[in-house]
Amino acid sequence: MSTNVESNDSSGNDPVLGTVVVNLMKGVVYRDQNPDVWQQLEELYARVIDYLAVMGLDLIVDEAEGYAFLKQLNDEERDVPKLVARRPLSFPISLLCVLLRKKMVEQDAGGGEARLILTREQIVEMMRVFLPDRANEARLFDQIDTYINKVTEFGFLKKLNTNPPAWEVRRIIKALVDADWLADFNEKLKVYQDHAESIA
Repeated sequence: MSTNVESNDSSGNDPVLGTVVVNLMKGVVYRDQNPDVWQQLEELYARVIDYLAVMGLDLIVDEAEGYAFLKQLNDEERDVPKLVARRPLSFPISLLCVLLRKKMVEQDAGGGEARLILTREQIVEMMRVFLPDRANEARLFDQIDTYINKVTEFGFLKKLNTNPPAWEVRRIIKALVDADWLADFNEKLKVYQDHAESIA
């Protein structure tokens, strides 16, 4: 990321620097959702990096996709408290993330729309073959709604104001589900699908 303008105040008391850091600490910063903070991040990039490093944090920026987020530095030599929580994902949540990532790969390969938008019914159809309780439709939909809400809370889905309900898959999911993670999960997925089919 380029550094266009640096503030004359090199101390940590710069309110603009504080605004950028606070937004990053709250979660993912998207260029399209928060253009003012994104511009400030570009202008103060070097100082933001230095400021975060003191707290044991690294700044990950994908300019092409338009998002930025924080990652805990793997620094075992310094006794720095963990400021970015690592949240273990349950199998259904991991499953949904992987299926969304694979759907994005398919869309990118097809050269279609840049935005991946899915309805509730499409997400249900993606997941249902991997879930054991397929006979009870109402229960299945309730379960998947819970998973969708959790993935939305994590920032990988964005609910749209549409009817029927639909969600945009945020491209930051590429940072979570990389090729190695995907390959490892695919092996577990086959075992889980076989188990779901055996008890259906």
